[in-house]
Amino acid sequence: MSKVDAKLAERGLVLPAPLQLPEGMVLPFPEVNLRGTRAFISGTGPLNPDGSVAGPFGKVGTDVTVEEAAHLARLTGLAMIAGLKRTLGDLDRVSGWVHAFGMVNCAPEFSQQPTVINGFSNLILDVFGPEIGQHARSAVGMSSLPMQIAVEIEAEVEVRV
Repeated sequence: MSKVDAKLAERGLVLPAPLQLPEGMVLPFPEVNLRGTRAFISGTGPLNPDGSVAGPFGKVGTDVTVEEAAHLARLTGLAMIAGLKRTLGDLDRVSGWVHAFGMVNCAPEFSQQPTVINGFSNLILDVFGPEIGQHARSAVGMSSLPMQIAVEIEAEVEVRV
């Protein structure tokens, strides 16, 4: 068992199954695009353990609370880690989280995007540790996101070949 898998198990965290796409939706790109020592993680939303899209859905600040959205950002992080595991085979190959771009589907007056995306950042720092998990990050508001999800995150990680 890898060190990262052991940390996930210690914390009782379960990586979700691959995304179950809604009928008629096609994504013509990989969830993780591995290029040399870089893995680019496509925009990912929150998933339930079975791979279905996790709610609540809608805009943060009107339909979804900040606390619910931060939990969705955490679920998004687990989905991203699951995609890395499927692509890399061994999560200990991740040598550094380089950058994350967090998007929050929010009401126009909402301004707590960083607090929401902290749900993701705190998970990555906890599971990978500060040396590997430390990352640059953006957290921005969007007028909408696919399937009315509240959070979507994309990232770049450095990997050992």
